[in-house]
Amino acid sequence: MIRFDHVSKVYPNGTVGLQDVSLTIEQGEFVAIIGLSGAGKSTLLRAVNRMHDITEGTLTVDGQEPRSLTGTKLRKFRRNIGMIFQSFNLVTRTTVIRNVLMARAPDMPFWRVLLGLFKKRDKLMALEALDKVGILDKAYVRADQLSGGQQQRVALARTLAQNPRIILADEPVAALDPVTAKQVMNDFVRINQDMGISILINIHHVELALEYASRIIGIRAGRIVFDGPAKDVTQAVLDTIYEGKIPQSAEGVA
Repeated sequence: MIRFDHVSKVYPNGTVGLQDVSLTIEQGEFVAIIGLSGAGKSTLLRAVNRMHDITEGTLTVDGQEPRSLTGTKLRKFRRNIGMIFQSFNLVTRTTVIRNVLMARAPDMPFWRVLLGLFKKRDKLMALEALDKVGILDKAYVRADQLSGGQQQRVALARTLAQNPRIILADEPVAALDPVTAKQVMNDFVRINQDMGISILINIHHVELALEYASRIIGIRAGRIVFDGPAKDVTQAVLDTIYEGKIPQSAEGVA
């Protein structure tokens, strides 16, 4: 469970990222965070695994306060939280399976990682992760031979290989074409439903957020202005979230 209790974030330059945010996300939820660029979506997401430190309030993740953790304890905490970015962050000149296996590296001696001496158990886990996202047949292909959508699926498989309880996805389909974006979103839904992993996704495609997520959090100028089921999002709600500047892709919402 993730709980924000009157959380605020102010950056060193004075920019306000979050203002008095209070919300609870239960294990196994699929939540989409929407709002204008600069509204605080990424700040909210990245506070969960302490990529950004909060400045006020209390944030707990499965009973732990991330900002109280350092060193080994922080690294262990982050092992339970997968992170997906818009850029795939793959080693493009090596194979797909080698990229996925890097999720196991923190649990291994450095010399074994350097020599690529992964255990059979880890290799099986990597292959299972690739199977779950539908690209098992690409396991021994170089990553730079894949399409953008396939590379994002490799990144998702790498995250699954670390066996997380939570996946944070920061604009994971922003660089993909509409068809591929839907395929990746379907992967997220399947992982959420089949494995019970919590999914928090920061996304600017409003129509995808409404179609795939069960819960929508709307953020405006660092404040939560909507938090509820996707089915309850109306044009009036979008006007509030986007200050009347509705993305073109969201036109037609009732």
